[in-house]
Amino acid sequence: MINQPQTNTPGWISQKLASLSNVLLDPTIVLSFDRTGYWRHSRQFGTKDLDVDLKGRVCVVTGANSGIGFATSVALAQRGADVWLVCRNNQRGHEARDRIQSQTGNHRVFVVQLDVSDLAAISAMQWPDALDRVDVLVHNAGVLLKEPEHNRQGLELTLATHLVGPLALTGQLLSRLQQGTDQRLIWVSSGGMYTQRLDVDELSDSSSKFDGVRAYARAKRAMVVLAEFLAVQPALKGIGVYCMHPGWVNTPGVKHSIPTFWRITRSILRTPEQGADTVVWLAVARTIQKSTGYFWFDRQRRQTHLLSKTQETPAERVKLWRCLNEWSGVDEKIWNAKRI
Repeated sequence: MINQPQTNTPGWISQKLASLSNVLLDPTIVLSFDRTGYWRHSRQFGTKDLDVDLKGRVCVVTGANSGIGFATSVALAQRGADVWLVCRNNQRGHEARDRIQSQTGNHRVFVVQLDVSDLAAISAMQWPDALDRVDVLVHNAGVLLKEPEHNRQGLELTLATHLVGPLALTGQLLSRLQQGTDQRLIWVSSGGMYTQRLDVDELSDSSSKFDGVRAYARAKRAMVVLAEFLAVQPALKGIGVYCMHPGWVNTPGVKHSIPTFWRITRSILRTPEQGADTVVWLAVARTIQKSTGYFWFDRQRRQTHLLSKTQETPAERVKLWRCLNEWSGVDEKIWNAKRI
């Protein structure tokens, strides 16, 4: 379970102290995104928010075999959900399934092999009949590259993995989402997006000046805008659409993709369970459903810009929406169709 820290301080005093410390320390970023930030923020969490029985709920999590995706899947399975692990590597996916079943005692955990960056694979995907509806869809799969790579369709892999493929997958699963109940569509972004301004042309740039960290942050910035667009589409009316960032988390991806950062910060990085906490909260909390279209961090709504220079123009937002639909091969009309 994702546990909250215990304290002997009276509740109202603890809340006041936590609020004051957040005001003072959150602007430092480091002391907000690290594990001490999680500890401070968690003192204001609702103690019963995650005490939810998910039996009968159907949850799909991409990138579920490690890191935040694995921790999210464990938490959902612990609460009794049917959990579908969408993994690129079939062996790792089944190893993750076995670990989750062993840890939770929930045997309704299933594996779907799918590379979410590959549009052809998504298009050809034959979803099992057992997955007749989706109540929660978590877009967590990610990649942070050192050198430019491309998917089979020629798209830069960061763009394909974080945005184009997930949008295509959302379109493919749309009817199943519409068949669900109390549906949630969750996008796992990154605090790195705060450093970037939306620039659609740069998203597909894989030139000799390619910077993997910057490409990752740009994609995560675009993800925030994409979630905002999806939240107002008629086809998703009644479905909660949320985007969040997990803070700085000690995951295999961080260790292998940005090893210098990992070595410097590993003593203060959050655990995968702490990074997954807000994902799980968005997936299960009963009070969250009407707050669609917002950006979240540590169970609180957060502003999407810390610097004025990162503000995008309305025209650039529309350009992103249209380009992502074009690149993903999704007929934009499906988002305009009203739910029956």
